[in-house]
Amino acid sequence: MTTGKDLRIRSKVISEGVNRMPNRAMLRAVGFDDEDFRKPMIGVASTWSEVTPCNMHIDGLAAAAKQGARENGGAPLIFNTITVSDGISMGHGGMLFSLPSREAIADSIEIVAGAERFDGLVAIGGCDKNTPACLMAIGRMNIPSVYVYGGTIQPGRLDGRDIDIVSAFEAVGQYHDGQITDERFRQIECSACPGPGACGGMYTANTMAAAAEAMGMSLPGSSSTPAVSPAKADECARAGGQVVALLEQSIYPRDIMTKKAFENAITVVMALGGSTNAFLHLLAIAHSAGVDLSLDDFERIRLRVPHLADLKPSGKHVMQDLNEIGGVPGVMKLLLAEGLLHGDCLTVTGKTLAENLAEAPPLRDDQDIIRPLNDPLKPNGPLVVLRGNLAPDGAVAKMSGMKKLRFTGPAKVFDSEEAATEAILKDEIQKGDVLVIRYCGPKGGPGMPEMLSVTALIVGKGLGGEVALMTDGRFSGGSHGFVVGHVSPEAQVGGPIALLKNGDIVTIDSETQRISFDVTEEERHAREQAWVQPPLKVSSGALAKYARLVASASKGAVTDLFEFEEGDPCRNSGISTE
Repeated sequence: MTTGKDLRIRSKVISEGVNRMPNRAMLRAVGFDDEDFRKPMIGVASTWSEVTPCNMHIDGLAAAAKQGARENGGAPLIFNTITVSDGISMGHGGMLFSLPSREAIADSIEIVAGAERFDGLVAIGGCDKNTPACLMAIGRMNIPSVYVYGGTIQPGRLDGRDIDIVSAFEAVGQYHDGQITDERFRQIECSACPGPGACGGMYTANTMAAAAEAMGMSLPGSSSTPAVSPAKADECARAGGQVVALLEQSIYPRDIMTKKAFENAITVVMALGGSTNAFLHLLAIAHSAGVDLSLDDFERIRLRVPHLADLKPSGKHVMQDLNEIGGVPGVMKLLLAEGLLHGDCLTVTGKTLAENLAEAPPLRDDQDIIRPLNDPLKPNGPLVVLRGNLAPDGAVAKMSGMKKLRFTGPAKVFDSEEAATEAILKDEIQKGDVLVIRYCGPKGGPGMPEMLSVTALIVGKGLGGEVALMTDGRFSGGSHGFVVGHVSPEAQVGGPIALLKNGDIVTIDSETQRISFDVTEEERHAREQAWVQPPLKVSSGALAKYARLVASASKGAVTDLFEFEEGDPCRNSGISTE
């Protein structure tokens, strides 16, 4: 160490005292020597796994982060946590485990870092739930930390054009509709995902990576650097060293993850046309960091931020294309110049956001991916909060690429994704219908499954924009069309979506931001009286625990949102009496 500061804030309990000899003996077994006991212990949380291309390369990135921490005076140790592949779990019962995996990842990082008394942390994620989970753990622990995004996948190529995982999902609908042959279907499957990295469009993984960078929790450029780029390994090495620097400067995550930092994250998500999952994840991260964030904050910011990025799923380009013309730093530089970002926010570099962006090159002039502010794709952000008698606590819609801003039609109601899928394949869903899929919320799913397979089938059958889809579940970042998710309260707890019947006229209006069904108060009251809450779908295991603990989607679907009465001894202990 080159500083006189004692950086052993937490791990000194291991390194000092005769009663710590057993701890030291065990650390010697994993490679520590006398010198290491005088250094800060840095945890490297790796989400490496072979179950998904998003994370298959992260073992090498974790090794680079470890080396960077060691070369800069830290004593680093790598540990692993889980990941699931959202793309592989899509369209069947595996999707029930996707959102709960966010809690498991966050909990496991918190548990290991807390038990081992790490002084600092580098967390490296890839697939959709990794980024929010890592940031949730970082917000809870509040030890000096840097988040590294594993990077975006390169686009696949077929017949001279780019394709990606959403191309494969939409091909299912095309195949069932007789538009493509068996051989063409196989060609798309074999070409869509060429190697390591998270799904390439402005889907959930890239959305949340961009949000993390805008929040100041990643090094500049982290969110748009491709997984296979040598710059990604270099970033990991720099992140390892930067955690030691944050310790030296006594900069903690909650110094960075402020309300203004979350506003910056929302601003970038709106400008890029990101995933609706950003609502769930940013609300959950804010809860973990002790920041008061609500759906109203998203709507307030949406109204002043234009949609600029022509990115998939509703646009043409992927994250690697954006990286080549200046990346997310270039976009933020543009937004800062227009006064749309808080430049005074602290970041993990130890500098402010404005200081970081002063060093970033601007977007290239010869590009058509990011529109100028005076000619945006939409004058306001495309992620809209809706409320009304169907969603008194809120719902979210993604209106990027949509010409139709208002949809009215008869409801066709299904109590499961499987039943809705079967109806689509049988051509029972027609233009003008409002397809409703309920009992798929955080508790009712349980796990709030994504509906990418359903939306892809609708698009593949040529009904994109001609059929509205409403659910108390959620959507993949790859979903597009007239879709509304996160309807709250959910059906499982008696939300109004549980009262809908086939043929009810539903109106979804993104301009007035209303979502409603046309029934009299007397009829609605009669339906409320007749409704009987169904039992939870699971009674044991991880999903049962999740269903009993999880909060509403409007609160981020977190599992540690406990409410206590005055005088309850568990009020400030983090322990529930339930």
